[in-house]
Amino acid sequence: MALEIIGAGFGRTGTSSLKVALEHLGFGPVHHMFEVRDNPHLLPPWQAFVEGRGIDWETAFRGYRAQVDWPGAACWRELARDFPDARVILSVRDPDDWFDSVQATIVKLLGTRGQQPDKHINALVEMGHKLIEQGIFGGRLSERAHAIGILNAHIEEVKATIAPARLLVFDVREGWEPLCAFLGCPVPAITFPKLNSSRQFVDEEWAAEEAIT
Repeated sequence: MALEIIGAGFGRTGTSSLKVALEHLGFGPVHHMFEVRDNPHLLPPWQAFVEGRGIDWETAFRGYRAQVDWPGAACWRELARDFPDARVILSVRDPDDWFDSVQATIVKLLGTRGQQPDKHINALVEMGHKLIEQGIFGGRLSERAHAIGILNAHIEEVKATIAPARLLVFDVREGWEPLCAFLGCPVPAITFPKLNSSRQFVDEEWAAEEAIT
C-alpha cells in the first residue's frame, strides 16, 4: 500500500489531532509515533534507520495509508521522493508554544532512557533519542533558540522543496475547512478533534510507563 499523505510536521504540532482527523476522513490507518509505541513490530525498521542501515518503506508503513509525526516526519524528503503521488501536510504551531510543549512532554520522556520497565518502550525511547534529540536537534533540544531555529528552518525547507499544489501548511486550529479543501473531502459535521495536550501526553498517553511525573 502506497502512502497517500505524508506528514512533514514535527511532533507536538497537532499531529495526534491530525491523525484522528485524517482517519475520520477515510485516510486511515495513519502512522504516528503512538503506532510504533503500541505495535512493537513497527520499531525495528526505525532502529535500523537511526543506526544507518537504511529503511524499507514497505516494512515501515505496511498497512498504512498516511503518516504523521515522528519518526516518519524525519524522512519527509525521502518519502516525498519515493511516493510522488502523495500529498504533503506540514503541520505548524507557534514556535514558543511548540518549544514549551516539547519540554513538558518529549524531553521528559527522553529523559527516561534505560529506566522504563518495558523493554519495548526502552528501545523506543532510545530510538527517539537518537533520531530526534541527537539526529535532528544535535543534542540541544532543550535550548530554546536552537530548537526553534531548527523548527523554523525545517518549515522553510519543506515549503521550498514541495510544490505548492502538493503542499498544505496547516495549523490544526484552522479546523476542517483547509484540510478538507486540500484533500477534496466534504467538511464533517463534527468538531475538529483536539487531542494529546501536554497534560494528556503526561497523564494518559504514556501513563502505563513510569516515565513522566
